[in-house]
Amino acid sequence: EYRRLAFTAAFFAGITQVTLGFFRLGFLIGFLSHAAIVGFMGGAAITIALQQLKGFLGIKKFTKKTDIVSVMHSVFASAHHGWNWQTIVIGVSFLSFLLVAKYIGKKNKKFFWLPAIGPLISVILSTFFVYITRADKQGVQIVKHIDQGINPSSVDQIFFNGGYLLKGVRIGIVAGMVALTEAIAIGRTFAAMKDYQLDGNKEMVALGTMNIVGSMASCYVATGSFSRSAVNYMAGCQTAVSNIVMAFVVFLTLKFLTPLFKYTPNAILAAIIISAVIGLIDFDAAYLIWKIDKFDLVACMGAFFGVVFVSVEIGLLIAVSISFAKILLQVTRPRTAILGNLPRTTVYRNILQYPEAAKVPGVLIVRVDSAIYFSNSNYIKERILRWLIDEEELVNKSGQTKIQFLIVELSPVTDIDTSGIHAMEELLRSLQKREIQLILANPGPAVIDKLHASGSAQLIGEDKIFLTVADAVASCCPKSVGEV
Repeated sequence: EYRRLAFTAAFFAGITQVTLGFFRLGFLIGFLSHAAIVGFMGGAAITIALQQLKGFLGIKKFTKKTDIVSVMHSVFASAHHGWNWQTIVIGVSFLSFLLVAKYIGKKNKKFFWLPAIGPLISVILSTFFVYITRADKQGVQIVKHIDQGINPSSVDQIFFNGGYLLKGVRIGIVAGMVALTEAIAIGRTFAAMKDYQLDGNKEMVALGTMNIVGSMASCYVATGSFSRSAVNYMAGCQTAVSNIVMAFVVFLTLKFLTPLFKYTPNAILAAIIISAVIGLIDFDAAYLIWKIDKFDLVACMGAFFGVVFVSVEIGLLIAVSISFAKILLQVTRPRTAILGNLPRTTVYRNILQYPEAAKVPGVLIVRVDSAIYFSNSNYIKERILRWLIDEEELVNKSGQTKIQFLIVELSPVTDIDTSGIHAMEELLRSLQKREIQLILANPGPAVIDKLHASGSAQLIGEDKIFLTVADAVASCCPKSVGEV
């Protein structure tokens, strides 16, 4: 049933990928942010590594759950009678070798082949060691018999009904999305290195087709491999012929060499998997995320702890939910800024970014850094009014010129809807009660067209709409501009 579930997941992962590519829905992958993927992959790496402790420590009875609490309870519960010291020696020795080989390959590009050939060397040496010492009789678990030949057909093994269908669909969709994200990220990396373009939708269709066909030939979900692609790249391979050669070697191995792997210890397979997944834990990327955006770190950690303490699906759900929350927060709470004049110029910039920028007496200049829609129009209006109240209180205390003009810089505003126009009209009425004139600077084509269509431009006044902030200031307050 476990094997059949793997085939089912591969099939529906392929269906998901082909569907996304065919209907050009690749933008959906964008909801899996880089931060979420970093956390998700790190959590998945730890989960996979923990599952290998069964073979690494020689434990016979092991939990089927994937969360860290259940796994560690199973490990320590069998510590007194279930661990095998010979197995641990084999696992630790070859894991150390693999990690050292990976380190050498990363530090010295001349030895790029060493991490690639390390697993093969480990399998050969460990199998030979177990064979000559007959360690399998001392409790070291071995692979034993492996069927010769290529994978049999698994079309009749896929669940198309029954209780496991829904589980297979769910796992397949999650795995398919993650596989797509990883494959396209890897593809873009090498496309940038080799200076060629990548069509994301074609990549999706290709990966999906591969997984659908693979699911019918006893394969589990597959994606692009960064390590294998890197080995191909460093070896100078230019075309997919290298994959044909690799496939031929694998075919010969399956056809004629499987008896040689009878004494391969399970510990070495666990060590190979652990060494492979350790690279998925990207501490540097997590540190960079922390430095750049703390909210992204929340998404990263949410995905990580969700996978480690609950399950893969929950971890991914947490990551996507936090990413959605960030999008909603940015949409509903867009950035706004008060602008000031840079000395001896007609340039107006954010006073927080440019402390030397001076406010114009009697004028409040505000910039809105987002499209104005129903989701944020009320917030923008209230934010501007709060700023206006704060400025008026500041002016009253300092005895400066009373605010007479509010200039709204609209160049970053790409669009506005009916709610936005309604909020603009409410702002105008509030300003009129305070005897303050509303002036607009540099509205884009979409914004000005809708202002005219709604009649708001006439309500505000055609003479109150200017090309630049400098023109607006010069028109309404020429003496102050001269002083500034």
